[in-house]
Amino acid sequence: MCGIAGIFAYGADAGPVDPRELTTIRDAMRARGPDGQGAWYSADGRLGVAQGRLSFVDLRHVADPPLAINGGRMQIVFNGEIYNYKDLRRELVAEGRVFTTESDTEVVAHLFDRDGPAMLRRLRGMYAIAIWDEAKRRLFLARDPFGIKPLYYADDGKTFRFASQVKALLAGGKIGLAPDPAGHVGFFLWGNVPDPHTLYRAIRALPAGTWAWVDDRGAAPPTPFFDLAKIFAEAGPPPAGPGARHELLRSALADSVSHHLIADVPVGVFLSAGLDSTTIAALATEEGAANLHTVTLGFREFHGTENDETTLAEAVAKQRGTAHQTRWVLGRDFAQERERLLAAMDQPSIDGVNTYFVAKAARDSGLKAALSGLGGDEIFGGYPSFRQVPKLAETLAPLALMPALGRAVRHATAPWIGSFTSPKYAGLLEYGGHWGGAYLLRRALYMPWELDRLLPAATVREGLEALDLSSRLERTVAGLPTARLKVSALELQWYMRHQLLRDADWAGMAHSVEIRVPFVDVALIERLAPLLASAEPPGKSDMASCPRQSLPEAVRSRPKTGFVVPVRDWIAGEGGFGGERGLRGWARLVYASAPGTDGADALARSA
Repeated sequence: MCGIAGIFAYGADAGPVDPRELTTIRDAMRARGPDGQGAWYSADGRLGVAQGRLSFVDLRHVADPPLAINGGRMQIVFNGEIYNYKDLRRELVAEGRVFTTESDTEVVAHLFDRDGPAMLRRLRGMYAIAIWDEAKRRLFLARDPFGIKPLYYADDGKTFRFASQVKALLAGGKIGLAPDPAGHVGFFLWGNVPDPHTLYRAIRALPAGTWAWVDDRGAAPPTPFFDLAKIFAEAGPPPAGPGARHELLRSALADSVSHHLIADVPVGVFLSAGLDSTTIAALATEEGAANLHTVTLGFREFHGTENDETTLAEAVAKQRGTAHQTRWVLGRDFAQERERLLAAMDQPSIDGVNTYFVAKAARDSGLKAALSGLGGDEIFGGYPSFRQVPKLAETLAPLALMPALGRAVRHATAPWIGSFTSPKYAGLLEYGGHWGGAYLLRRALYMPWELDRLLPAATVREGLEALDLSSRLERTVAGLPTARLKVSALELQWYMRHQLLRDADWAGMAHSVEIRVPFVDVALIERLAPLLASAEPPGKSDMASCPRQSLPEAVRSRPKTGFVVPVRDWIAGEGGFGGERGLRGWARLVYASAPGTDGADALARSA
């Protein structure tokens, strides 16, 4: 995994690239690429690209970035892993292509030289890519289908800048902190900042599953190349018979895990007591992972409760013969790491603390890469939302025809209902009859009518208008035939994409650990689409039955609790923030720590 950056002074009146700025941006992401740093500048000084490398494939310095092909005509910086690069390399070699490294980066460069943007449909993996074509004088940018790897850019009308982190772009010193209302409102709504917004007007995220050109005329709008709904819509019939269905599920999962183990360094597994990570660990051992390392976090506050992961995780590790470590985290560890954690958090998020500590444990154990069970709940219906959202949307659908009634009830109850129960109940009739509204009720941190006490009213109005949540959420489920697919699409493209994947990126990279997600794999989704779109889609128990050797019964029968940490307890011990405790108080602190929110003053204004 790596940190990539670049500056393209495309405007006629733009000055040449300042190497100090580019180096500063790159070095602000040093944890993402501690194994080697490099930079390249065009002869006319109008383009510079840089990268810090965290090496997994071809560890030699000849593979250090930036990497050039065709005598320097193309320069590539690349953040990610391509799991089918060996197959693609053999294909290119057979056509006469000559390689100087064994890296996946060089494969991507040659594939792009041959196919252009169409090559993205051949890549299996996670990536953010930037390729400069010297002959055509244009820059190509792309981001993987689910947005596992981040890519941010700023364009002032004459100079285009990009980087793997928002804070790195800010570190360059040429980008202002003027707020993007949609980013600020989005954070308090969701507990994360939804793409393509950031907290800053000047910085945008390249949307997941898109590519874009930048040339002497500036940046073209991003072009999508991935459509999840289309995959489900075009799914064929499932195999006949439970045996054939099970074998399809098992082989698809095993294939994804096998591909995600590809590396020239050891790859471990983040092992909890849940079905997702235990299934991945089991399949990894069955797919031949030698001396597999597994890491589990334990929290003293949870010892002896249903949230204690350690005992069952250790039982799975013993059954599978992994080299296992349990790392214990205390409240004082959180207090000691809090400022470093907040500094590592590229965009504000209410989650990711668990991933930060397990990635730290993995690095302390000598690992540079680990598999995570992230994505299993979204695909196999593991969240309560798969029950709650359809129940709301279908039961309250008639009220969607009477929006005035819902608004009236909300206005009447919002001032007092939060004193007795969740303030979300005020919007039950107004929001619950729509799929998007029901999902917002399930996932929101604050509801829209609560935001005026957190942010200026004008910011809230402008932010909500730019987010256009109702339309975007409904477009997410449009055309999907089943309730299960609708909720899965919402969870995959909202909660997972903007929260879980982003948290996995910043929290892992804080410790120079690459987090790989076998469930978040386009090839896997395409193979499973006939099952997922069927009348009887596979659930978590079906997934957990895929290892040839059964998981321990105590794991298979354990109620879902999620991979949680006692953040609420730790925050309560410090007295809460912004007048609130729990996740809302944590959100206030996280928000105040972001550049441009004026720290404690922002908390005081929002209290």
